[in-house]
Amino acid sequence: MSPVESALILVVYLACFAAVHSLMASLPFKRRAAKILGRRMDPWYPAIFSAFAFVMIAPLVYLVYLFPGDILYVAPSPWRWAMVAGQVLAGLLSIRAFIDALHRFKVPLQLSGPGAAEAKPLAPRGVYRWVRDPFLLSGFLIIWLTPFMTTNILILYAAVTVYLYLGSLHWERRLLAQFGDEYRTYQRRVPRMVPWRGRGWPPD
Repeated sequence: MSPVESALILVVYLACFAAVHSLMASLPFKRRAAKILGRRMDPWYPAIFSAFAFVMIAPLVYLVYLFPGDILYVAPSPWRWAMVAGQVLAGLLSIRAFIDALHRFKVPLQLSGPGAAEAKPLAPRGVYRWVRDPFLLSGFLIIWLTPFMTTNILILYAAVTVYLYLGSLHWERRLLAQFGDEYRTYQRRVPRMVPWRGRGWPPD
């Protein structure tokens, strides 16, 4: 298989994954699932969503293993270990971000508008006081701090970068639907991904 063909396979598979993943993350899909399944879906949907994403990502990882492409670089020590340490810290950031905002991931709360009886306040805490989307920041750090690079991995990472950014825009739209004006105020005060000096929550 030629390098162009292997790269095309990776991009097409990633596009299919992105389409399915985005569909399952969308509010219309969740509303339809809630209408069909009722309250039974409330505790299970996040777990099913995560498991499905893992199952779909596994073949992508295998494809990269089969068709890595030409080696572009391998970071020497000690830079290699510094990059790996950065990836570990980024992974811990993702875990912390999930813990700091559990209510953002509960489907019933996502489907309720800001005026609904079951709605909860935005209440930014932890890492969300400094960045709106720590998952975007951690995702970029995890992929671009990989201590080695090949042509197909570079193409894949470039496509993943675009998808993560577009996914962040979708995430913001969903949070606007969930929290309304409270989130708009939060957007004006807190940066999306990179912490800025003097920008944080609550406002001074």
